[in-house]
Amino acid sequence: MKSPHRLSMFSASVKTIRSDQNVSISSCPIRYYGVEYNNIYIKFTNNKLAICFDAMYNVTAVGDCIIGPKPVASVDFSILQTAVRSRFQNVSGTSNCSVKFEAQLTSGRFTLNLFNFGTEAVMSVTSTGAMVSLMLMLIQVFLSTAHVDISGCRDAGAVYKPGSVVSSDPNTCFTRTCDQVATVQNSACGALETCLGNGSCGHGAICTVTANTVIDIHGKLKTIEDRCSYTLLSAPSDPDFQIVAHFRERRRTDVSFLESVVLQLNDVGFHIHLDQGNRFVSLQLNESLLSLNSSVRSIQGVLMSRDHRGVTAEASLSGSTASVFFDGHMAQIHVEGPAVKTLGGLCGKSSADLSRLRSSDSSCQKKHQQSPDSSIDCMAVAERCSLLNKPPFDICHQHSGPQPFITACSQTLCEYPALDGFNCQFLEAYARSCQLNNVTLKTWRPGASCPSPQAFCRDRTCSDHEFCGEKTLGGETRCFCRAIFASKYRTSDTLGEPTVCNQSSASVILVGCLLEDKGIKHSALHLNDDTCRGVMDPLDHMVTFSFNGTNSCGAEVTTDGNKVIYTNTIKTGNITTGVITRHDQVYINFSCIHTQPEVKTAAFKIKDRSVEANITTGAWNYTLTMRAYSDPGLSQVVDSNTEVQLNQKIWVELNTVGLEGGLVALVTDSCWATKDQPPNSTVRHDLISNGCADSGDQTVKVMGNGLGTSNSFSFNMFQFSGSSTDVYLHCKLELCVKSSKSCEPTCSGNSRKRRSVRYSATFISMTWTK
Repeated sequence: MKSPHRLSMFSASVKTIRSDQNVSISSCPIRYYGVEYNNIYIKFTNNKLAICFDAMYNVTAVGDCIIGPKPVASVDFSILQTAVRSRFQNVSGTSNCSVKFEAQLTSGRFTLNLFNFGTEAVMSVTSTGAMVSLMLMLIQVFLSTAHVDISGCRDAGAVYKPGSVVSSDPNTCFTRTCDQVATVQNSACGALETCLGNGSCGHGAICTVTANTVIDIHGKLKTIEDRCSYTLLSAPSDPDFQIVAHFRERRRTDVSFLESVVLQLNDVGFHIHLDQGNRFVSLQLNESLLSLNSSVRSIQGVLMSRDHRGVTAEASLSGSTASVFFDGHMAQIHVEGPAVKTLGGLCGKSSADLSRLRSSDSSCQKKHQQSPDSSIDCMAVAERCSLLNKPPFDICHQHSGPQPFITACSQTLCEYPALDGFNCQFLEAYARSCQLNNVTLKTWRPGASCPSPQAFCRDRTCSDHEFCGEKTLGGETRCFCRAIFASKYRTSDTLGEPTVCNQSSASVILVGCLLEDKGIKHSALHLNDDTCRGVMDPLDHMVTFSFNGTNSCGAEVTTDGNKVIYTNTIKTGNITTGVITRHDQVYINFSCIHTQPEVKTAAFKIKDRSVEANITTGAWNYTLTMRAYSDPGLSQVVDSNTEVQLNQKIWVELNTVGLEGGLVALVTDSCWATKDQPPNSTVRHDLISNGCADSGDQTVKVMGNGLGTSNSFSFNMFQFSGSSTDVYLHCKLELCVKSSKSCEPTCSGNSRKRRSVRYSATFISMTWTK
């Protein structure tokens, strides 16, 4: 600690004190740890010198005293009118006077100065001999040459150093502090502020709910791990008012999201439901939609409005106000007034037990597991979320710490893809929280590549098993299937429910959002009769196809013994242009079987009538299909219901999708049949060898081999001797790059024309059940 800088000095007379006495220091009062004294009491004991401020030293009741070693004979006392500029750490200003004591000790000369710095004071000690032991406020210090800050504040007999808190009540936000110049200062919330009940003041209490995270009014983060409903806000002073949040899954089964918010006014039996489409639904009015715009509308005392950013509802709450904003992703609750201190729910008490705030439906608590999304870069996510630590967001930190928002952002986007606006949603939530605290935030969206705030999926209505999301990042929106709902269909590779059969009708229900997942418009689908189309339910978006005895819609009727089989097909219309198509072709067979006299129903799932494989060969990716037909026109597909006789001619077509016909050709190198599934079975019958009909089977004919992206061949049906089991058909294929030479094999005689550049072979197999 540096010495004081002495500006000028005017000395008073020195008084030599040899016995106990009281001396006045009114011309230079000293504040000793927060109490100002005008007198000093000097007492000589057997082995000590006591300099006290409040009374003569009493060993049984030590007061405000400085106790040091006893002088040899006497103490010289003087008051100096000294101008000293402070160079003491934590002490500011100028001292205009000081009280000085000098004494001869057995070990050397001892000087003690008490400097008056107004509300502060400093004790300076100089010893020419050994280190001096002093007792200050019952604390022993050892000094030779040093300065001690004896400033402070007193409260209820306790001493507080400058810069410390004297007392604080978090419920009232009333705080008493000992400031840096050793005076007690009282502080409380401003006239426009509210005590949040945690010792901090704000322009009301703010609770933010985004995805499955809740940041309560105390800045504590909670995570919802199920798909239940929870009480967000309640007030003991108004038990009939509650705000409830519903959570559901979206693209993943293991991450839930805020789906909707409900304001419950139980005293009048009135509930207001705010959903993802930014609609207001009054449950009291038979779930009717309420027409709202930017003008404020009062409904049962709740002030409601809607703009391009979202919807807002404001209600009175026992002398306070509670405002709820919802934009389809994020809900922000802003409460102002005395009710803030007693708020309950997820937004209120940080120690609340989640189970007590959850709805009683236990089915929503089931945990689901899903493999992590390997496309998510959690390091990049953390870096983006940490933007909240940087300008211009730093201006918000004094009112609302960013860490819970950063944690919520990182935790969510490390598990869930940054689609549907979530790449900016947590930044948006923090910015809005900042603005609710009356902080002017500079422009931040261009730097973060975020669009202007806008309600997500506004006016789009999805069913209960759907949610609204983006088709592509920042692109158009549509209704997607919720992950748990869709899982049962995706696991079984179906697009809808099993066939429903009655005595004279049959129907199939397809899931609209699953069709959209595959880029299929339900309006493009029809039955065998293209005038029979599906009907979409406007509420649940399920698509129903049906036929009956009055209108068979082209159903094929066949008999099998005492069974009558009705079969129809859901298919796409003719949307092919030229020789290519850019749309998925849909063929979904469904059948009903009637038996006499009792009618029984069997439902058939969608099954391929062919073998299909995604092939990667060389530089091209393509899809290869092998189908069997019973006619040379390749129109009568052979499937599991087709009866095939021995020696009946069968045509097999090998067709590709995704190859450029001007560049490559498909060559069938060889085909053979086995009685076992592995293509290298020891028992085999060759049909095609080296691109030509094998000489061992005179019934084989090969058509169009090497001429384009498809070819076919025919043979007479057979079975292996001594066996009635399945026949497995295998083909080895090659891609031929077209050049000046032909890709077509030469099959006359034993010679064969050399083909152009070839790629490695591909195998495809199909099973034939006799």
